[in-house]
Amino acid sequence: MHLIILSDTHGLLRPQVAEHLKTADAILHAGDINSQAVVDKLSAFAPLYVVRGNNDKDWAGAIPHDLTVTLEGVRFYMVHNKKDVPADLSGADVVVFGHSHKYLLEEKDGLLWLNPGSCGPRRFHQEITMMMAELTDGTIRVEKI
Repeated sequence: MHLIILSDTHGLLRPQVAEHLKTADAILHAGDINSQAVVDKLSAFAPLYVVRGNNDKDWAGAIPHDLTVTLEGVRFYMVHNKKDVPADLSGADVVVFGHSHKYLLEEKDGLLWLNPGSCGPRRFHQEITMMMAELTDGTIRVEKI
């Protein structure tokens, strides 16, 4: 399964990102989407799993604060801000979060921690990044884009 992992698009879906989305079997978005229009565009590419970010206001009331989803035997726990990750992550294999706009791929205590960074408007002088992942038989291989 080919997975695209995004966060902090802040209302901007770049053409370069859309090109990668064409290959997606599923999309994870860790919040700060900023508009229903972006959700609709993302949903047109592949099944979308999304959590609400701190900038997702009234329009995003139906989007969950956190979400657990299993894809190809890999269990993902998603939340926008890392500080909102619960202490008990039993059963999770991967934690996906955003908010900081800083790319992170770290294995810690048997969990894979992923922050795809931001592929929306450039902020805080951070690079523009996202992730692609391949899921096969309960394993995950992540690539920085």
